[in-house]
Amino acid sequence: MDNSKASSLALHALTVYLLFTSLVFMADFANILTEEKNGLLYLTINREDKLNALNFDTLEELKSIFEEVVDNKAIKAVIITGAGEKAFVAGADISEIANLNEVNARKFAENGQEIFAMIENCHKPVIAVTNGFTLGGGCELAMACHMRIASANAKFGQPEVNLGIIPGYGGTQRLTILAGKGKAFELMMTGDMIGAEEAKNLGLVNHLLPTKAEAIAKAEEIIGKIMSKAPLAIGMIVDCVNAVYLSEENGYQTEANSFARCVKSGDYKEGTSAFLEKRKPVFKGE
Repeated sequence: MDNSKASSLALHALTVYLLFTSLVFMADFANILTEEKNGLLYLTINREDKLNALNFDTLEELKSIFEEVVDNKAIKAVIITGAGEKAFVAGADISEIANLNEVNARKFAENGQEIFAMIENCHKPVIAVTNGFTLGGGCELAMACHMRIASANAKFGQPEVNLGIIPGYGGTQRLTILAGKGKAFELMMTGDMIGAEEAKNLGLVNHLLPTKAEAIAKAEEIIGKIMSKAPLAIGMIVDCVNAVYLSEENGYQTEANSFARCVKSGDYKEGTSAFLEKRKPVFKGE
């Protein structure tokens, strides 16, 4: 086979691959809108009439999407937001929670924890842009993301105690990590909401912008910077930071192992060569 024919076949194969990976996110989800631009996947929880509450189906759609994100090389980063201006996600769907019993309640919590852990452990940056009510399961979803950027009207809280329950999707753990033990106790025991400014002061929010559009633009700016770095190193940072909170894992050893994996990579060779040659590196994530 001559070189021109081989190149043509390779180009065709690449086109088919990119078309396939794009079609995955063009699929019609009932509760989540998806849009991909230049490797950035936008996810919008789209149940505006329910204040974007998380029902079982929405969680399964999130799971399906992030299972694809992990392996889809065309997707480099994710932004999650909520439809409209009133809510990011106002919580779980109360009509479904009301029918739980002790047995399926445990499965309900474990399923949500598993899906949010997929987001937290994703090797590609995931940023929540929170607007309006970010409560209950919505607050838990935002906290599972690597960063949170809020618009001025965002309100955060874990009000489950008002229903006679507690957060079940990891909120007791992540809120304590992000806001500290004392404040986590206060917010979960009282069920109080806090505004975006207080959330930022607590470390729950990375950046606070006046509007949702400006918050999305800030998320895009941050992701733009991250996407110019070595993808393998970004993934290793996720592992190392999350290891801080795993009692069964030695975070320092995770760091040393991850550092060694990075040095073994082509990205390390490219990064160091580019620095010495005074040029911008071209990372390939390998």
